[in-house]
Amino acid sequence: MKRSYKVVDVFTRRPLLGNPVAVVLDAEGLTADTMQAIAGWTNLSETTFVLPPTTAEADYRLRIFTPRSELPFAGHPTLGSAHAVLEAGRVTPRRNGRLIQECSIGLVEVAVDEQGGQRQLTFGLPLAKLAPLHAPDMAELELILRRKVDIKTAPAIVNVGPIWVVVQMSDATAVLDLRPDFAKLAEFERRLGVTGLIVFGHHEHGDAAIEVRAFAPSCGVEEDPVCGSGNGSVAAFQWERGLLPTGGGDYVASQGRCVGRDGRVKVSVDANGKILIGGSCVTCVEGTLTL
Repeated sequence: MKRSYKVVDVFTRRPLLGNPVAVVLDAEGLTADTMQAIAGWTNLSETTFVLPPTTAEADYRLRIFTPRSELPFAGHPTLGSAHAVLEAGRVTPRRNGRLIQECSIGLVEVAVDEQGGQRQLTFGLPLAKLAPLHAPDMAELELILRRKVDIKTAPAIVNVGPIWVVVQMSDATAVLDLRPDFAKLAEFERRLGVTGLIVFGHHEHGDAAIEVRAFAPSCGVEEDPVCGSGNGSVAAFQWERGLLPTGGGDYVASQGRCVGRDGRVKVSVDANGKILIGGSCVTCVEGTLTL
């Protein structure tokens, strides 16, 4: 059977940058094992499968797989899949310019902004839950990162569906220079039951306020080029630690330079701590899967 298929670069307007997501638009009838096999075959950080919704509140249902496991939610697959279904004419925005995605974590609202032939997509981050990283785990993390961790902004575990360990580095250069021990990190992730590790540091100049990197070797992704849920977790971490203005604010994060996929993530945090993650998308591949 032939099934429509796209590969969408997310958090970029230029093909071959940002973070690619494979989107299977006709996923009805596929078993979870087949979805996992397809995700392993694409070997991208995530592959998504579009299905009819199970509730009238949603426009479509999405299942999200890494090469090794299924995720309850993820950021760049949410935006890339929304772009794909809009482009394919499978859905149209509601009167308020919104789409409603159903996934394992629940309903996720995606705002669609079309201006001057450019489409900007933004999703509301699910409520973040923060937990401390204990001292023995911080010591192990320093061995994995091969450098000291700043305890003034102590690392935390941030759960937004995917569960990220979030660490602030001294600056953007320290982030770009990191060379983690991936074998040890994979063991660390499995022991803590987390998806991966997010690190960030501030830029002194340029269009981006912070540099971000995301690592998830236990999921089969040593470094994720540009990560929506990870950037959302960084925003939640900064909000909780008092690193953002009390009235909220907007900033741009850069990610992906170390893997040749330089992308830009627009982050907005309101006065109540609600987080929005946005960016542009571009389709690079269109075709069919024959299964």
